[in-house]
Amino acid sequence: MNSGSSITRAMTRDGSVRLVYAETTSIVERAHEIHKTAKTATAALGRCLTAASLMGSLLKDKKESLTLQIRGDGPIGTILCVSDYMGNVRGYAENPLAELPPNAQGKLDVGGAVGRGSLAVIRDLGEGEPYVGLSPLVSGEIGDDISQYYVTSEQTPTVCALGVRAATDCTCKAAGGFLLQMMPGADEALIPILERNVTALGSLSLLIENGRTAGEILAMIFEGIEYDVFDAYAVEYRCACSREKYKNALVSLGEEDMGELERAGTPVETECRFCGAKYVFPLTEILSARREKRAARKDNGEGE
Repeated sequence: MNSGSSITRAMTRDGSVRLVYAETTSIVERAHEIHKTAKTATAALGRCLTAASLMGSLLKDKKESLTLQIRGDGPIGTILCVSDYMGNVRGYAENPLAELPPNAQGKLDVGGAVGRGSLAVIRDLGEGEPYVGLSPLVSGEIGDDISQYYVTSEQTPTVCALGVRAATDCTCKAAGGFLLQMMPGADEALIPILERNVTALGSLSLLIENGRTAGEILAMIFEGIEYDVFDAYAVEYRCACSREKYKNALVSLGEEDMGELERAGTPVETECRFCGAKYVFPLTEILSARREKRAARKDNGEGE
């Protein structure tokens, strides 16, 4: 098992096909450590984290972010993952203890855990309203759902493969995935070659568990096709929370909510859904910050 997660991006030499590959074992294991996920939930959340990382790495600017939300009616509930423009990612499942028997193929029943529902992709470009794309879940297995999203919402023929191998103790043994996308004006003669190569690949997570490198897996996907790797870099499970962000949120509460906190008269404890970090605020600190904010707004002529 590799010690760190990484993203590798490549393109066929004629510009027809783009490939983004991610090895995410350490990311998924970190999510398991934080959320104490059951075996099936480890696989479901791990696939979603991997998909969000792959999709986020296609953003253009460091101020941009991508949120992938899987909202199904299965026992795991909503899964939400957020990636920055490099592919560093964080996420959580509404019910991290969701567990199901193996499916008919003897594999972890991610589709059953997710159920029927919808997939949302929210791109925050750092200016104005974010772009939101929606599509129905086709299987709940997440890879198929991402492929369908790209075809219907972005008109980009895409193969999304995702895999997570979870141990009996629910830890992550191997995880990874890739996006294989046809570019505008692509040479359609490449399609049957790629289909054959992807089918021959077999279990991606097993390849990763057996120590296959990103370079070896890319060579298998592009066998018989000339291609170039244009970058490869490390990514990680990275949370963006901070005490200051939570304090600003508390300071911005409405009068009714603030009144409830004052009547309770106890310190306010917050906990990050993504990383489990806890921040405690004495009531006096929040009230003082609210007074300072009101005074500053008054000085700036903004009124109450």
